Amino acid sequence: MNMVENCEQNQQKEENMPQSLTHPIPLLTPYQLGPFTLSHRVVLAPLTRQRSYDCMPQPHAIVYYAQRASPGGLLITEATGISPTAQGYPHTPGIWSKEQVEAWKPIVNAVHEKGAVFFCQIWHTGRDSHVDYQPDRQSPVSSTSKKMSGQTLLPNGKDLVEFSPPRALTTNEIPQIVDHFCIAARNARAAGFDGVEIHGAYGLIDQFLKDSINDRTDCYGGTLENRCRFALEVVEAVANEIEADRVGIRLSPFRGHLGFGDSNPEALGLHMAEALNRYKILYAHYIEPRMVTVLESFPMEKSLLPMRKAFKGSFLVAGGYDREDGNAAIESGKADLVVYGRLFLANPDLPKRFELNAPLNKYNRETFYIPDPVIGYTDYPFL
Repeated sequence: MNMVENCEQNQQKEENMPQSLTHPIPLLTPYQLGPFTLSHRVVLAPLTRQRSYDCMPQPHAIVYYAQRASPGGLLITEATGISPTAQGYPHTPGIWSKEQVEAWKPIVNAVHEKGAVFFCQIWHTGRDSHVDYQPDRQSPVSSTSKKMSGQTLLPNGKDLVEFSPPRALTTNEIPQIVDHFCIAARNARAAGFDGVEIHGAYGLIDQFLKDSINDRTDCYGGTLENRCRFALEVVEAVANEIEADRVGIRLSPFRGHLGFGDSNPEALGLHMAEALNRYKILYAHYIEPRMVTVLESFPMEKSLLPMRKAFKGSFLVAGGYDREDGNAAIESGKADLVVYGRLFLANPDLPKRFELNAPLNKYNRETFYIPDPVIGYTDYPFL
């Protein structure tokens, strides 16, 4: 075979290879996330899985998270309670006790052995709870005493009941909740996590942020600045506790949890993005607004772009992205990293499938929250 024929053959081979293997797609390009070198930009979303019996992380979570870990990938845990008062859903994990820290360690080790970066999402459910979850059946705490609409499952995971009426935290009690976030962050580092993501998209922090919920008259209510005060106090305290470049926050200004939203989500999202710069945290993780109907016949597209431009750290986006959308978000500069939930749940090798543009497994909603340690959890097939 002469040199020309050899070159032609090699060129033909290259043309027949998937495009991403010769020219990496935007989602599969490296990214420097503060002190962490990522090999791709496909992030595992925090997904409540309800398989942590008695608030304890279980051995089957070792398999679940390790399946979704890849060299240079970023994983975020399911929402993890900061204290006994933070719980509101069946079989969700915590990180307030020494026993929980020890239970998380082998899970973290398994992810690190795969070469991935692992963040623990820490949260407090606030009024999204029931007295059966609370110590001594006390009322759940919140920014307000207004009751949550809808129903929730009891700790047995079977019985549906209405949410319990909450009790509004007093001004003097709020520093204790901030301290609980700090303890949870410290415990996460003790368990080996690389950092924490503060869950501000739903739960207690969101209940302070949204003006349809927050009806306080103290320094934590009323004005936009006052409603954001609690969230920013948590961010500042956690950043001081474990270092700012190991802290992220998840926010959802446009989403109204069970119908409770904000009258001016753009202003809320932008104010938080600008205010977060003071603390130099690693990233802000925003949930997409999608379509919001202003008038019945006039839908208007809302955008995270102003928040993206305002925030100086890394910017993560989530909300129904597929391969094409994710590539477009990275290529256009709309985001630094794209967070995937249901697709990553059903496809533990999602970055590889994106690389090869391979078919995706379909997710099964009916097995999202069942307590089974395998079905709908670790039984989705790899390529």
